[in-house]
Amino acid sequence: MDFKKATISDLKEMQEMYIETIQWICKNDYNPLQINAWVSGLNDTERWLKVIHSQYVLLALVDDKIVGYGTLKDGNYIDFFCVHKDFQRQGIADKIFSELEIEAKKENAKTISADVSITAKPFFEKKGFNTKAEQKNIRLGVELINYKMEKELKK
Repeated sequence: MDFKKATISDLKEMQEMYIETIQWICKNDYNPLQINAWVSGLNDTERWLKVIHSQYVLLALVDDKIVGYGTLKDGNYIDFFCVHKDFQRQGIADKIFSELEIEAKKENAKTISADVSITAKPFFEKKGFNTKAEQKNIRLGVELINYKMEKELKK
């Protein structure tokens, strides 16, 4: 597996993977209406372009195919964290997270935080995150539950 920083040319593949992963991996925790509301965020092209241009966006690649990615906003907030549906449980998330944590430490962050889906919560707990709050978000009139989570970073 290789890592590289994302560029605008990676955006379409990142978005497609995001949709497929949510539709397949999160279907046990969210109903079809919730999943459709969640993936509707892809329509916000401006937000995705801003992510690419202003965040640390790390891609994990296998044979030049994106198999996962994580983004770090403002040096301490994991905005996107996604592993391809066909590459789950292969240690990719661990490696991406380790790289994001290293980057946060380089930015002198004291903590690292994320808003985490029901599906991803166990992974983040294993990584040492604590739940700060359950959040109820309304998107397209549909309630989506996620968790505000945070981890103290050791020097």
